[in-house]
Amino acid sequence: MSVRDLLLLVLALPVLVVGGAIALDETIPIPIWGREYVQTFALGGSAASSRVRRIYGPDDPARPLIVIDAGHGGRDPGAVGGGVREKDVVLAIALRLRDILVEQGGVRVAMTRETDRIVTLAERPEIARQLGADLFLSIHADSAGDLSQVSGASIYTLSNEASSEAAARFAARENNADRLNGVEIEDQGDVVSKMLVELSQGRTQEESTEFARLIEREGQERIAFHPAALRSAALAVLRAPDVPAVLFESGFVTNREDRAKLTTQEGRNAYADVLARAIRVYFARRTDIEEVIAPDA
Repeated sequence: MSVRDLLLLVLALPVLVVGGAIALDETIPIPIWGREYVQTFALGGSAASSRVRRIYGPDDPARPLIVIDAGHGGRDPGAVGGGVREKDVVLAIALRLRDILVEQGGVRVAMTRETDRIVTLAERPEIARQLGADLFLSIHADSAGDLSQVSGASIYTLSNEASSEAAARFAARENNADRLNGVEIEDQGDVVSKMLVELSQGRTQEESTEFARLIEREGQERIAFHPAALRSAALAVLRAPDVPAVLFESGFVTNREDRAKLTTQEGRNAYADVLARAIRVYFARRTDIEEVIAPDA
């Protein structure tokens, strides 16, 4: 038998087996593998979302899971001011927050990105949904253009109507980030977008608001907030209907004082400590797990 004939036989054999099974009305058994050993998740969809997501912390699915989202990344720098790029400072805060939560124990943590790479807006909340997260936190920094005096952190929750003109402008800028950075996206249209927001109302939205208020409470006298700290807008990154979600705007890269906090280890630690405390209080109110320690819950 020639090499050519051997190759044809190898290629034809699977077809003959399947064809014979169909003709005889038989089924071909497929082995079923257990999932107990799974430590990471591969999410379906685009190349970015199909990457394996590591879950840090206890190997116990009963423990609460938070997905931390560092905004922007890759060719998308986010807001820029004084030579500082949003994508860099928010990733540093997100990684520090992850480390604090893991060190303290009792909470599982996953990240939408751990390196400087782009993740689309649609993928970010979908990662939280597919991992079965109990909470989603997106960390950002803002720019006020030439208004260098504007400063302070703020916390956003999802809403059909923006709480202010500034919130509306921020949402429009963030929601256009993919398009501006050359990412092909599907236009879902106003009807679908409104439906997604409405699906996120009720209990999920109430819990999002509670978490936002906890961040503000824990941050008092620890970090500087914008006078209008609690805001709402139709932010695409928060549209995970079944996962409480909040966007934390850490400060303005266009403000000298905020920029100093965002670019120093001490400043980043302060942001991460506040967020960690708020997360643990939030989970402590919803679990009997003793390791979720939250002072003054």
